[in-house]
Amino acid sequence: MRVSRFPMLLRLVAAATVLTLPGTAVLTPVEPAAAAGAVRPFPSRIPLPDGFTPEGLTVGRGGTVYVTSILDGAVWRGDLRTGRGEVLIPGVPGTDKAGVKLDRSGRLWTADFSGGAASVYDARTGALLARYRFTDRPGSLVNDLVITERAVYFTDSARPVLYVVPLGPGGRLPAASAVRELPLTGPAAVPDAYHNGIVALPDGDLLVAQMLPGRLVRVDPVTGASRLVDLGGYSVERADGLVRRGHTLWVVRNLTNMVVEIRLDPTFTRGTVTHETTGPELRVPTTADLFGNALYVVNARFDTDQTPETDYDIIRLPA
Repeated sequence: MRVSRFPMLLRLVAAATVLTLPGTAVLTPVEPAAAAGAVRPFPSRIPLPDGFTPEGLTVGRGGTVYVTSILDGAVWRGDLRTGRGEVLIPGVPGTDKAGVKLDRSGRLWTADFSGGAASVYDARTGALLARYRFTDRPGSLVNDLVITERAVYFTDSARPVLYVVPLGPGGRLPAASAVRELPLTGPAAVPDAYHNGIVALPDGDLLVAQMLPGRLVRVDPVTGASRLVDLGGYSVERADGLVRRGHTLWVVRNLTNMVVEIRLDPTFTRGTVTHETTGPELRVPTTADLFGNALYVVNARFDTDQTPETDYDIIRLPA
């Protein structure tokens, strides 16, 4: 039986023409050489359950990886060292999940995509700890999130706002009434930008991907004011997940089937593309996370009919 759960999403990520820069690299998954007596290398490809329809991914200590399903809200937990895993949180129809992050307290935060909410789970047991309702507005799409010391911020791909869950001392979870909506101004308020990935910057600002116009915007987490990041004319169209380490930013571009590495300047207001990675192993990737010297990317395959037999995977790239 064919499954068709995402008409709006698939229309928004309709096929795009892929333009590559000179010197674009063809993807080569990390495959460390195995010297005599060396530890067995991590697998370069990790299969997910058939029909899982993944979207979000995050990596915790020790190489534990968590992947969300945008089909039914299931969460899969696996081991990057062995490639083995199992469903931690069973799916429930109508509870689709997109972004996912793990906090320092061992709690798993998920963006409940079309549900207008976020959920918090015990990452060890899968027990639900809290749920925060952001909006009842039809069409809202709670897509991705970033966790800072003071709050957790969520993007809405259909609205120019961020949802804010303030954290108490020691990261304590707040009451449901504490959540607020932060209206965005400036270039972040452009209609139909489809805000997607989000990361924090050292100065406290947030960096948000605008998937459809192909831009990155800096957002003040207090006022909602924003400004564009100068990429020298380069477009990050179809930008989905963002990953930052120091001044290096990785942009996962879904239907473009590409991961772009960008070097940010000392002020985090300008960026230069240093590397593009593409190849047949990238099958509409949505997001990624770092573990050691590798970037783990999840393939969502939004350009393929979603059936119970459709295969999905995580691939390992050099970082």
